[in-house]
Amino acid sequence: MVKVIVVGGVAGGMSAATRLRRMEEHAEIVVLERGPHVSYANCGLPYHVGGVIPERADLLLQTPESLRARFRLDVRVRHEVLGIDRGARTVRIRDLDTGRTYTEDYDHLVLSPGAEPAVPPLPGAERGLTLRDVTDTDRILDAVRAGARSAVVVGGGFIGVELAENLRRRGLAVTLVELADHVLSPLDPEMARPLADELARGGVELRLSAQLHKVLPDTVELADGTVVPADIVVFAIGVRPDTALARAACLEIGPCGGIAVDDQQRTSDPRVFAVGDAAEKRDRLTGDGTLVPLANLANRHGRLVADAIAGRPVRSRPVVGTVIVKVFGLTAAATGWNEKRLRAAGRPHRVVHIHPASHAGYYPGARPLALKLLTDPADERILGAQVVGGEGVDKRIDVLATAITCGLTAPDLADLQLAYAPPFGSAKDPVNMLGYVTDNLAGGTTATVQWHELDQAVHDGSVLVDVRTRAEHEAGGIPGSLHVPVDELRDRLDEIPLDRPTVVYCHAGLRGHTAARILTQHGRNVRNLDGGWLTWQAGRAPQPAW
Repeated sequence: MVKVIVVGGVAGGMSAATRLRRMEEHAEIVVLERGPHVSYANCGLPYHVGGVIPERADLLLQTPESLRARFRLDVRVRHEVLGIDRGARTVRIRDLDTGRTYTEDYDHLVLSPGAEPAVPPLPGAERGLTLRDVTDTDRILDAVRAGARSAVVVGGGFIGVELAENLRRRGLAVTLVELADHVLSPLDPEMARPLADELARGGVELRLSAQLHKVLPDTVELADGTVVPADIVVFAIGVRPDTALARAACLEIGPCGGIAVDDQQRTSDPRVFAVGDAAEKRDRLTGDGTLVPLANLANRHGRLVADAIAGRPVRSRPVVGTVIVKVFGLTAAATGWNEKRLRAAGRPHRVVHIHPASHAGYYPGARPLALKLLTDPADERILGAQVVGGEGVDKRIDVLATAITCGLTAPDLADLQLAYAPPFGSAKDPVNMLGYVTDNLAGGTTATVQWHELDQAVHDGSVLVDVRTRAEHEAGGIPGSLHVPVDELRDRLDEIPLDRPTVVYCHAGLRGHTAARILTQHGRNVRNLDGGWLTWQAGRAPQPAW
């Protein structure tokens, strides 16, 4: 009878254990979890803090008793694995309740220890809390119920933003401190700007390009000397793979600091597997190791490990890293690489911004979307995408993530036959529109300039022409622009110099494309401001650190 020990009872570990039981009824399966809970919904923790998920029990999907009843799993909570003897194929374990230390042998070992929250080595940091498990949630709620009136969340990533929103729901004064110049690092600056505005509208005070200096008894001090009220301090600055057991057992560690695994999730020891946040993945774009701490990948890889132990042929796919977050009334999502990362890697790329509606504009309730697509100009392969808006964000990012996974090119997006009815979409879905725009760029039908390239283009002598209506121009435009509405363009060609390059812009880019086609066919050297006034305005501040 095969004996399998699983270290870690959440996401990947529990997926491996339950799948293995379905495949191997007679295997002995032992799950060792250091904490007091297994199989809990850690992605729901911020929403329990805010009361959106009111019942704590709703986070606890399974218990050791329920897992034993249904799957005959030997689940031991508050049991910490102290070490691995790979030669003897044993693990040394401590029962944290009794202090007893004992040894268990294994035929196969599955490591799913997860990741540890990063806590900066600052004066007073011991007062800070983190949010990784149910116990962390209890600590935060205990502080709220004890009368806390203010909170500082350190870190503007997904957990930090979610937690800031939910602490506001509890009525606390919340300050979000972020070292970078914008929140949500998977997004580029111009895409993150609406989320920062939404946080501010929700009552969250943002401190961007700011650094925590010390934690005081009921305040925090920033590096610039500013003191901020903080009855609660929560560190949400990221996580590090928990590789202590793997390192002590001399298992190979990958270049990103996670446990190195092959495409069957085997470590450098073929009897030992690793899944979840502690294990490295393969990036789809480069094939290199990467860290992607996402529950869906942990669950998928746990299932693969079970199949591999059961003798089934399996192979994990490279990852694209699709993420999504809700920020009050807005949603933001990303997949693949962003422009910051592509620039840092020196990879050639083409950028498209569009600003369509979430569904047909004539049907009530349509809300604006912002989409950004990044492609390889050599072969039009999709490198990444970002979507921000009030509704319809999830289905667009899912289509784009699927397109990347299946190897579709950007022009292929125009041919996708997506569900359409006025309450749900448009006859030209935003994803189709990305395909149309990219096809125009690839075929030379139009040329564009990016929002962060505009100042240089004007400095080099380009004439900037606003082709919006008079009312739009008077309400606000890019300084120094000549105003010629697109509908008057053909009759006012003599106002646009022939001997200088021209950049045209409109509200979102569509009328600018029409204007560029008119002027190009009248002998002008023209580029359209990609994404128009909306993208330029969103990207003005903060400036990207490129």
